[in-house]
Amino acid sequence: MADRIFAGVLLAVTLAYAAIAFTAISAPFQYDPLGPESWPRILSVVALACIAGILWKPDTEALGLTRQVWFRLAASVLALIAYAELYEPLGFVLSTALYGTVMALMLGALRLRAVGFGIAAGLIGYLVCASLMGLNLPLGEVVEAMIATTETEGAN
Repeated sequence: MADRIFAGVLLAVTLAYAAIAFTAISAPFQYDPLGPESWPRILSVVALACIAGILWKPDTEALGLTRQVWFRLAASVLALIAYAELYEPLGFVLSTALYGTVMALMLGALRLRAVGFGIAAGLIGYLVCASLMGLNLPLGEVVEAMIATTETEGAN
């Protein structure tokens, strides 16, 4: 029963989101094949399909969460909030490396492997998004200050 209540609330929110996505979001020009208004529309249709699946056939098993699982869920939400707050000051690479490291540690990775994963996620993610996809990702105020310091020292 709880699954259907949750899905019903999500259905109401998703229907409101879909209404906005299909009626209010429009771009003055298309800079990619799908256009910026396509992604919210696609997301709303996929979300509605998933919610319909939950409403049609909810889980029959009760979901028993331990205190440790609740703690990890709360820590994950706090890590996402920290990632969002640090995204512009630290830039994509550093904030993603930090977030990836923290999440890998929470999932049980050894410290060295967690750090390696975080660094790889930050660097590879930046290369894929900035080089291949042409996205404008922030370098970060910290990195920009380090570059400016290096340039002024090199000029002297």
